[in-house]
Amino acid sequence: MATVLIVEDDKANILVFSKILKKRAGLDVRATEDVEEVVELADSGQIDLILMDVALSRSLYNGQSIDGIKITQMLKARERTQHLPIILVTAHAMRGDRENFLGQSGADDYISKPVVDQQAFVDKILSLIKA
Repeated sequence: MATVLIVEDDKANILVFSKILKKRAGLDVRATEDVEEVVELADSGQIDLILMDVALSRSLYNGQSIDGIKITQMLKARERTQHLPIILVTAHAMRGDRENFLGQSGADDYISKPVVDQQAFVDKILSLIKA
């Protein structure tokens, strides 16, 4: 069974995403906003895809505040984790945000919150896991 790591600071979003991914796609789900844990899980090979919140309000790395864009850049720059599909998930959905965030981060895709079309959400995730 494939495993999705949700990197998110809002417990309600974690609950919604987890429920959708488990019920509609039969995926295993893990969740954290702890950056060291994200890196450790990515390195472990146990994760098949990461859903990365762009605006992580409480995440720190080496004592510095860090957001989902920077975490994605870090993972994509590392040989061991650069192949891992990462989808940015954000409430920032203004014109140009998608291109801007994807260009900055190197992420594989972008989904705006709230997720309205649950099947499209699941299909996008499954397509990257199987790619």
